[in-house]
Amino acid sequence: MTFTFGIYPGGLIGDETGLIEPVHPDDPALITAALRELHGAAPSFLVRAYRQHPEGRATPAEPERYAVEGRRLDLVLQFREPDGRLDGWLDFVRHTVRTEGHRIALLQICEEPNVALPVLDGSVPNVRQALVQGVIAAKEEALACGHDLRVGFNAALNLDPADTFWTELGALADERFHRALDYVGLDFFPDVFRPLPPERLAEMVTAVLTDFRHGSVAKAGIGPSVPLRICEHGWPTGPDRTERRQAEVVAEVVRTVAGLASELAIEGYAFFSLRDADSAGAGAFDRFGLLRDDYTRKPAFDVYRRLVAELTSS
Repeated sequence: MTFTFGIYPGGLIGDETGLIEPVHPDDPALITAALRELHGAAPSFLVRAYRQHPEGRATPAEPERYAVEGRRLDLVLQFREPDGRLDGWLDFVRHTVRTEGHRIALLQICEEPNVALPVLDGSVPNVRQALVQGVIAAKEEALACGHDLRVGFNAALNLDPADTFWTELGALADERFHRALDYVGLDFFPDVFRPLPPERLAEMVTAVLTDFRHGSVAKAGIGPSVPLRICEHGWPTGPDRTERRQAEVVAEVVRTVAGLASELAIEGYAFFSLRDADSAGAGAFDRFGLLRDDYTRKPAFDVYRRLVAELTSS
């Protein structure tokens, strides 16, 4: 199994209540230069982007401009239809595949459908149906068009034993869904919202990924042959969160994930995000970047660049 890397290249980020605009607008030339460095000589490198239905807004803007020089999109289609209607949603999914499938490597259907926060798809009616039917529609359209893209969905880490997302998904999923599904993704941010002693980080990452594979995913009837991906992982800097420690966390988490790749069928990892929304901000969501908001580097940028080179050449 080939292990692939990627990154969300924007500065725009969402917190529990809405979107945080970066203090400096995106600079496509600087973003492209940073992506080129991270990609290096790796066989592939993925650019993560988000597009909402029904508004059509893309984050970052015009993500196709970054799917160049051998890089392809890891594109998320967000189900944000307020009343949960599916007809326009499925048309949107199919249209995206038809028109953009040539530049898409991964097509993720819905964004964190298991989280009922206002900025996430889990808060929208019928999101489970949208997920199942969207995966089927995307795969059918990709096959009809001859596009080589992989279709999947993601979820956020949920430690609530009473959570019913996975069993409800399993009840909705039919044989068409299971045939269409190419991967399942996880968004997780260890030591961000629940602090950990540094010596326990690798242990916690291993436990979370093992439980996700054999617990959560299995409850939906998704077998161990369906690969996992880390769709979003990050660690913000800020007060009491040093840039040096960010670099250490990136190295430890990436190496731990890659070390579990064979055992848990993990095929890829994407970092969130390329640059800070606000490097002077004190909010928990302001400083997730490998770069500061003015595109100057934190130590973690070069750490991630070296990891991509090392772990895709071995």
